Amino acid sequence: MDESLLRTLTPTVIGVLVRRGADFASAEDAVQDALVEAVRVWQDGLPRDPKGWLVTVAWRKFLDAARADTSRRHRETRVEAEPAPGPGEAVDDTLRLYFLCAHPSLTPASAVALTLRAVGGLTTRQIAQAYLVPEATMAQRISRAKRTVSSVRFNQPGDVATVLRVLYLVFNEGHGGDVDLVAEAIRLTRQLFALTDEPEVAGLLALMLLHHARRASRTGPGGRLVPLAEQDRSRWDTRLIAEGVTILQTALARDRLGEYQAQAAIAALHADAPSTSETDWVQIVEWYDELLLLTGSPVVRLNRAVAVGEADGPRAGLAALAEVSPDLPRYAAVRAYLLERAGDLAQAAELYGEAARAATSLPERDHLTREAARVRQLLQP
Repeated sequence: MDESLLRTLTPTVIGVLVRRGADFASAEDAVQDALVEAVRVWQDGLPRDPKGWLVTVAWRKFLDAARADTSRRHRETRVEAEPAPGPGEAVDDTLRLYFLCAHPSLTPASAVALTLRAVGGLTTRQIAQAYLVPEATMAQRISRAKRTVSSVRFNQPGDVATVLRVLYLVFNEGHGGDVDLVAEAIRLTRQLFALTDEPEVAGLLALMLLHHARRASRTGPGGRLVPLAEQDRSRWDTRLIAEGVTILQTALARDRLGEYQAQAAIAALHADAPSTSETDWVQIVEWYDELLLLTGSPVVRLNRAVAVGEADGPRAGLAALAEVSPDLPRYAAVRAYLLERAGDLAQAAELYGEAARAATSLPERDHLTREAARVRQLLQP
């Protein structure tokens, strides 16, 4: 099979789909799926009309994806805006699909990427941002996963850990992305919680509830981002906080600590504090130490630096930040915050501006731009 032919035809086929009414991102995804199909089917010879074949298959893939997205949105509308406490409803096909996409023939990373794309409804770009990799790299990973499972039977469901990772990323994207997936992620995690006594499932559900409890205070008029220190804590949902803390305490009593339980413990300490200044930052640093041992994540190390800055002062926070790669997203924003607290306003203003230019969402960019302007104002004589 001539792969150069596929590369040559790709822009043309994308253009045909766009003219038929598909948006560009969806057209790209559909054509990518069609190319994967072509790699499998064309091994025995090219069709008489390769372009027509690709257009037909890609258009069918686009329609299938559009129907799946519509179905998912309909499921979301059946979920209340605030997830009700207590056990989840009977398991539906969505959770079953999560397990099937987490197929044993795939690596955990590939299974998560495939599930987020095929079932979670996230775009390749959103998934790439969650994994801190280029979009092209993630597109290749998803394509390889599709090729891997194209010839296998989906009769071996994946493991709980992979499904938890998918639910975690869907929840995070729902909070910060273009599509509201939070309620759906909580609904499915409740179902999983009702089916298993795995402490990490409880930890993830507790983490979701504790974060969701603060959601109403996170944004102001016009979608303006409100940092934790400025949030109106009277708007936090104490019912969800109480439920999350209870679930977390039960999980921690099992003495099988995992990353979601550790994250939930940090969230619980924030939820319990009357104000930022009264937060038990020392204990939060200790939980970040536990989380770092469990994950080794550079994002955890970045967040830990902020906590160290609150617990031991901004200079200690900057020393902790020295262990983090400057290439990490939000590094500049964290360094700007710590430098401002340390009294280096000129460099803080410059870094706030740099962080604003690198921000991946409009609310975050606007917030960092305001921070840069505020600090520059402090520099005026």
